[in-house]
Amino acid sequence: MLTRRRAIAGLGGGLVLLKPALALAQTAYPSRTIKMIVPYPAGGTTDFLGRLVADQLQTGLGATVVVENKPGAATSTGAELVARAEPDGYTLLMATSTTLAINKTLYKKLPYDPVKDFTPIALVAAVPFALIINPQIPAKTLSEFIAYAKSKPGLAYGSAGNGSPQHLGAEMLKTAAGIDIRHVPYRGSVPAMLDVIAGHIPFMVVDLQPALPQIREGKVTVLGVTTAKRVAAAPDIPTLAEGGLAGFDLVAWQGVVAPAGLPRPIVDQLAAQIGKLVADPATRDRLTTIALEPLPGSTPDSFAAYVKTEVDRWAAVVKKAGVELD
Repeated sequence: MLTRRRAIAGLGGGLVLLKPALALAQTAYPSRTIKMIVPYPAGGTTDFLGRLVADQLQTGLGATVVVENKPGAATSTGAELVARAEPDGYTLLMATSTTLAINKTLYKKLPYDPVKDFTPIALVAAVPFALIINPQIPAKTLSEFIAYAKSKPGLAYGSAGNGSPQHLGAEMLKTAAGIDIRHVPYRGSVPAMLDVIAGHIPFMVVDLQPALPQIREGKVTVLGVTTAKRVAAAPDIPTLAEGGLAGFDLVAWQGVVAPAGLPRPIVDQLAAQIGKLVADPATRDRLTTIALEPLPGSTPDSFAAYVKTEVDRWAAVVKKAGVELD
């Protein structure tokens, strides 16, 4: 009996000694596939950046990273999915200013809280926009287009979805130019832009990155960029302010977040990889060339603080545009 008790005691001690090792094994990160949720269809700016970050995490962390496109409801479909996921580092969101700032004011009810339900990791890039029209429209300048729009009350425009920066940008144009236009929401920039090219809708405010090739090939006519200054990738395109809409300034941003409660060591691992990506000269040149502005130096804490200020900034834009959704 004594021998059995000693054996059991010894076994118990062995199990106690094994617990720290088991805990370490369980918390090793990453040990399985990471999902990067992109709340827009494939082919747009958010998808491009999400895949760029996914490639960096795959290389830098030695993990398999898959991109899943979950468009819908002004990014809320993908955002809610991530907000409800386990905070273990295996579900990430390529978030936009729509997700984390605009929706807070735009919607009376949201299935997530932009501040409380996510762990900010790092900003990646700023996104300029442009006003494009179908080439069949008899306008080559902003002033000519405004005159055309005034002669066609109820002129339709497309956007990446209700509450998207593209939507708000067009509503800002509506107010600034004094034109009567009608919103047709799509599930992403690219589907809307393809309909502008096809002539199904006459115009839209679109993120410049996917539009640049179409502009250069003459598939659409560009009337101006929405930024306060001209974009380095397309210095020949004037700003809307230069075209006559003084003070017009619309720029969005994109960054990576995870579910709230993500352990700080994992946050720091992810932030370090994203920081390395954005600071890389080759990546920065690549982003600048395609009309995206890299945002290096972002930290989880600075990103969290930035989101709070952006909620207020975009609230002013939403209220000025007079847009509110259920």
